[in-house]
Amino acid sequence: VQLMESGGGSVQAGESLRLSCAASESISGTCVGWIRQAPGKEREEVATFGSTGKTTYADSVQGRFTISRDNAKNTLYLQMNKLAPEDTAMYYCAARGCVTWNVYSQGQGTQVTVSS
Repeated sequence: VQLMESGGGSVQAGESLRLSCAASESISGTCVGWIRQAPGKEREEVATFGSTGKTTYADSVQGRFTISRDNAKNTLYLQMNKLAPEDTAMYYCAARGCVTWNVYSQGQGTQVTVSS
């Protein structure tokens, strides 16, 4: 599956953004999600759909970010509210094996920059 992110940008703290990830094939029932990486920091799994459709979130975004998908459009979304400077990072859409949890496909990323 090929993945392409969009929707990043530069915003002020407290504002919102919605990221989109267009997939080349169906993502229904797959383990897909969002990963981010900031300069000098480790990659962080932000939000993910598991094999049962259950969603998980990093503690740092719980209550502010919402992952969703439109199976008819083969598109994954990440609604990000109450953005903070520490959310600044490159955000990647990633597809994982539901058993191994290894990433087997990842997009090019979209930059999110939040200024205070």
